[in-house]
Amino acid sequence: MTTTDAPLDLPGYEHVYSGKVRDLYAPIGPDGRRDEARLLLVASNRLSAYDWMMTPEIPDKGEVLTRLSLWWFDQLADLVPNHVVSTDVPEQVAGRAVLVRRLEMLKVEAIARAYLTGGGLEEYLSKGSVSGVPLPEGLVDGSRLPEPVFTPTTKAPVGEHDQPMSPAEVEAELGAEVAAEVSRLTRAILARGNEIAAKRGILIADTKVEFGYAPEGSGGLVLADEVLTPDSSRFWPADLWEPGHPQPSYDKQFVRDWLTSAESGWSKASGEPPPPLPEHVVAQTRAKYVEVFERLTGETF
Repeated sequence: MTTTDAPLDLPGYEHVYSGKVRDLYAPIGPDGRRDEARLLLVASNRLSAYDWMMTPEIPDKGEVLTRLSLWWFDQLADLVPNHVVSTDVPEQVAGRAVLVRRLEMLKVEAIARAYLTGGGLEEYLSKGSVSGVPLPEGLVDGSRLPEPVFTPTTKAPVGEHDQPMSPAEVEAELGAEVAAEVSRLTRAILARGNEIAAKRGILIADTKVEFGYAPEGSGGLVLADEVLTPDSSRFWPADLWEPGHPQPSYDKQFVRDWLTSAESGWSKASGEPPPPLPEHVVAQTRAKYVEVFERLTGETF
């Protein structure tokens, strides 16, 4: 589903693109030309679930994602460089925007799983593997995996579904060397994330990250977009972790669970747009996003 938000009128910037959650603007120089090296990345309060844009929006969500990503970029700086140039942004989008390097993005969604759940569980139950990686027998919903597994997908256009990719398909898309590095970095980011989050009572079940190359070709992969946020990851309270059933979470799984509940009256298979989120779901979703931000960073939102 495309977004219905009208682009913001930001003096000195030109709207370039709107995705499910983020909007991109190009800085315009004094000569009236676009800056081809940088972009303004603005996180909206939009939320997508099951490839549908939800209404209404979740208050403060864009700021939570931006501030949490910036915090994680610092924690991961020794593992991989990131795309952030500056947090000096127009007042209209202060707190939820960053100025970033313009990258050539890889056409693969880099996903790693430390615990078995969601789409990974579905594939495991039918094939005994996830993205072609064989897993031990006897695992259940919520089981911890022996080590993080790389389970990439295609990067589908807005409104279409991402599809699982096998190791061979990733190599065909990226080349063997880059595919191996993407796998290594994605798993390392999740492992580092869990190392830090565990001290704060949180398990990170899985995460999605994005990588690109600087167009000038100055070295290796650069971490982009967002990292280890409630939109890109599943966060579970460690003290409530109990394999064998779905886990309580601090992320948009809460919205997915409501959508598939009897209360919503909506069916994924219907092809119809989901109903608007009720006020209590919006309020609880915001509270979950803020709580995970505060627990991880130790800051007050």
